[in-house]
Amino acid sequence: MTNPYRVLVTGSRDWDDVITISAALEQALIDAAGRPVLVVHGACPSGADWHADHYARWLRGKGCRVDVEPHRAEDFGPWPACGPFRNKHMVDLGADLCLAFIGPCTRPRCRRPGPHPSHGASHTAALAEKAGIPVRRWTA
Repeated sequence: MTNPYRVLVTGSRDWDDVITISAALEQALIDAAGRPVLVVHGACPSGADWHADHYARWLRGKGCRVDVEPHRAEDFGPWPACGPFRNKHMVDLGADLCLAFIGPCTRPRCRRPGPHPSHGASHTAALAEKAGIPVRRWTA
């Protein structure tokens, strides 16, 4: 059995650019060169994770060899540390590619001054780069 082409998707919770996500996933199918594609994501019920999950499932329904592997933050311990633990876990599992859809931070009680990128997606992309996983970034 052929190992799947693992595509780690990370992104902001309010990312709603479905066209960019769908184009990135379709390019990943091309990059996979015939291997099945496994879309790994953080299982957020909105934003980039949600759109990537649904588009991957739609592609599978159209006959593409695509599957999804969600990782809920809640499964990695108590808040607020569960998100960073989940992000590290997903990167540690390995990936052939990371797609990062990074919007501005919209956290209501964020203490970091000035405009800056979303924390979780930026964290995951940085971990992937450090692990040697190629990262493709889009910013809003």
